[in-house]
Amino acid sequence: MFDPDIAPSGTLLGLLQRGRGDGTLHALAAPRAEALAALHHCLLRDPRRDWQVENRSLYYARLCLDLDAGLGELEAHLFCADDLLGGSEERTGLALAVLGHLASYGREDALLLLRRYAISGANWAWALDELALRDDDAGLLALGESVVARFPAGPEGDRELAAAVRDAFEPRPWRLWADEAQSPATAPRVRAAQEQGSFDRWQRQLRPSGPRPGWSVREVLDWAQEGLGLHPVQHRHVPATRCLNAVAGPEDRLEIIEAAAFGPEAARATALRYLAEHDDPQALDLIEAAAADPGALVSEAAVTAFERMRGTAALERARAWIHRTDALGGAAAGMLASRGAPYDAPLVLGALRRTVRAEGPDAPVLWDLVPGAGRLGITCAAPVLRHVYRETSSSHLRGRTAQALAATDPSFATGFAVECLWDCEETTRELAAHHATTADARVVEQLRRLAADPAEEDDVQTAVRSRFGPETAV
Repeated sequence: MFDPDIAPSGTLLGLLQRGRGDGTLHALAAPRAEALAALHHCLLRDPRRDWQVENRSLYYARLCLDLDAGLGELEAHLFCADDLLGGSEERTGLALAVLGHLASYGREDALLLLRRYAISGANWAWALDELALRDDDAGLLALGESVVARFPAGPEGDRELAAAVRDAFEPRPWRLWADEAQSPATAPRVRAAQEQGSFDRWQRQLRPSGPRPGWSVREVLDWAQEGLGLHPVQHRHVPATRCLNAVAGPEDRLEIIEAAAFGPEAARATALRYLAEHDDPQALDLIEAAAADPGALVSEAAVTAFERMRGTAALERARAWIHRTDALGGAAAGMLASRGAPYDAPLVLGALRRTVRAEGPDAPVLWDLVPGAGRLGITCAAPVLRHVYRETSSSHLRGRTAQALAATDPSFATGFAVECLWDCEETTRELAAHHATTADARVVEQLRRLAADPAEEDDVQTAVRSRFGPETAV
């Protein structure tokens, strides 16, 4: 993840960067040149905090269609000098995904640009995956020789080709290119690469690699600590905890407690996780002491160990720790938000307000506090939830906030639910389809559009259809 440069939420650019429904509505009402400039800024500088999980491509593709946007800027971005240096997926992935959606909407220029990039671009595998979903057999077969030629004949090129075939997200093109009848020029090498990939998988299963600890508590703890002396460093405390679960017995408890209290950092982290997973009576006191440790490995392991605890003792301790201002206090707040009782609502509300004031609308603990406010039905949390909805740069957190507002804010159906129909996240659009008032003419029109859009997710379309009676035409 990274921190992109996000414009203020009240600007057109800020709305589009966040993927908010109001971004589309404002773009369609703005001068076309201004809207296109903001759209291209988003496409060329991916605004997502986590590009691997947040959705923007369909959102931007739909806006491209609404604004009748050309592809000149995308073409220049894809084929610029940075791409010749082996540009990363983060630089071009969003643009390629948008082109894929445009191709599915019938934009022939987008399809041709994807084909061209698959032949010569650095992130060709992503473009090929987009084409695998949208192109016909003839279009894919025409690319076969050019793509396979990326891998020079010889042992090294054959290994790289086998890896590319094995790791392909969409196997359809490779299957076509392995067919002797349809692609005789590529079939021998691609079939050999497929066989090599299958052999590699079998070999890894037969002879798993990697270091293994000995079968005693002391050997497991030593193995975890040894990882810190390697280059690069190996943080082994998580797998070491699994090993402890296999080898430790009741007679080893005192040794593990001693390691959790006084051991070296990796061994201490391992022991803390083990004791927390077994709800040991000493675990919470040891976690509290370890959370103040100056070493990041120990303090972070202590907080993670606490977050994994499920007993009533952990909940009681969370009520005592929620006022702390460190990471353990944040974990306590998250635990009460997720699992607390109705009488914990004031504590959760206080933590929510305090977190937004001190850390802003993108604080990690908000991922628990926001849905917790909805779960506990804290109606007086609605103002701060509205602030998080407007300001957060994470479209996933905004979706969670919309869920919480649906449970706490009586004005949600006529307010944020309307714009959520245009949101970039499918789960947020689904929520809006259930809640947005049909008294607004824009809502009815957008519901009909979503129901008829072949690119829309099934869950969204099911929610849309639930709003109309059996005799009502969508």
